[in-house]
Amino acid sequence: MLRSWRARVAVVGRSMAPTLLPGDWLLADPEAFRERLPGVGELVLVPDPREPRRLLVKRVVGVDQLGWLLVGGDDPAASTDSRAFGALDPAVVEGRPWFRYWPASRMGRVR
Repeated sequence: MLRSWRARVAVVGRSMAPTLLPGDWLLADPEAFRERLPGVGELVLVPDPREPRRLLVKRVVGVDQLGWLLVGGDDPAASTDSRAFGALDPAVVEGRPWFRYWPASRMGRVR
């Protein structure tokens, strides 16, 4: 579990391309959604329902009638997301990726 706003996350796959690419390193804020639900369009860090110890970076693409989050990758052809595993309880969100610090050529805020 993430413990501070400085939690670091490595991007492995291409599901979030072109926003995030393999080899990108991100800082995530684990407190970002403690008092509110993530909105459509925001990035979230969530456990993979198929392998809970693995974290996924996805974009909120919708909220269902029960208030659960539908998440997707920016590259749907390369993404395993809510289309495969369904909506996620907002309580499982572990943070919000907000800053890419590596590689230096791509350093900056992520949205």
